[in-house]
Amino acid sequence: MSGDGSTGAPPRAGVTTAGGEDADAGSVHVIMGRAKTRIVLSGEVDALVSPDLVEAAAEAEDAGRPVEVDAHHVTFMDSTGVAFLARLASRSSTRLVLIRPPDVVRFLIEVTSINDLLDVVDDDPGVDDSVPEESPDDDPDDTAA
Repeated sequence: MSGDGSTGAPPRAGVTTAGGEDADAGSVHVIMGRAKTRIVLSGEVDALVSPDLVEAAAEAEDAGRPVEVDAHHVTFMDSTGVAFLARLASRSSTRLVLIRPPDVVRFLIEVTSINDLLDVVDDDPGVDDSVPEESPDDDPDDTAA
């Protein structure tokens, strides 16, 4: 073992490295669109982001729109992330769409048979339907000259 206490193992999410930055900490972002809800996952999806996953699932369920999860930038997923996907898939009125999952996520959804509950797509269908068509500045009722 080296004098800095390093074990040689890669740092985990939420662990601060010697340089002071978070080592691939996970993140969860929700985009509420006009036609669907997109949840973007990145980094390590584990127990440290569990509160964010619960909140994202609740927002998606409350919106009542089809849900898609962009997992392209996920670097690690444990049972927390698997449970999140299962919850979304089982509670959605439409099939959950999983966009561009990396091999680690593909393996987990296949081993747990969650892939039977969702559709996996390798091409991002785009966010056109995930983003409102009009911005507040495009208000047709705005008659200011």
